[in-house]
Amino acid sequence: MGFRFVHELAAQGLPVAVTCRVLKVSTSGYYEWRTRGPSSRDLEDAHLLDAIIAVHADARGTYGVRRVHAELTLSQDRRCGRQRVERLMRVHGLQGVHRRRWRHAKRSEAVFEDHVQRKFVADAPNRLWVTDITQHRTSEGWVYCAAVIDVHSRRCVGWSIADHLRTELVVDALDMARWQRKPVGTTVHSDRGAQYTSWYITRPRECVDSLTCMNAAT
Repeated sequence: MGFRFVHELAAQGLPVAVTCRVLKVSTSGYYEWRTRGPSSRDLEDAHLLDAIIAVHADARGTYGVRRVHAELTLSQDRRCGRQRVERLMRVHGLQGVHRRRWRHAKRSEAVFEDHVQRKFVADAPNRLWVTDITQHRTSEGWVYCAAVIDVHSRRCVGWSIADHLRTELVVDALDMARWQRKPVGTTVHSDRGAQYTSWYITRPRECVDSLTCMNAAT
């Protein structure tokens, strides 16, 4: 299989010596293989690869090794091992879409009394703020954004972005809002996420002098 891949790259203009060194195969072995022609195993791999590429394309590039192998063996009645399919897909850069499994953590007990009671209205700025965390997929992985919204104006008064979900993510967003608005007696409404029920948020500290923090049921 390695020699056949070297042959394909050589046809595209890549130097044989460099390709053999990268793939860790013998250069002399490649030339010997080329003179005697591809083996029956190589021909089988070539046909199997064509089938793999077709299945992967029909699935719009979402199928991984398990689904491709299942499609070949169950739907097309091909006899091939899963490791063989994995090797061919890996060599030719074919992979599926992996969805991350999320575990829903149990909600924490309410730390503060819920004074909002689902009535998200405010008759003046800095009377009621709501805050939460959103996640966004990027080419380098997940990033998380904590935002603080003034209910009266619907404006974002504080935010923070990081590649983690530690408590400082929400602390930075609240500190930014406090620095911009200089609030007095502002109520902050959040869910019962671990970041908002952590000791660092709920302990008596400087922010409690200007903010009345709470954690609602939703």
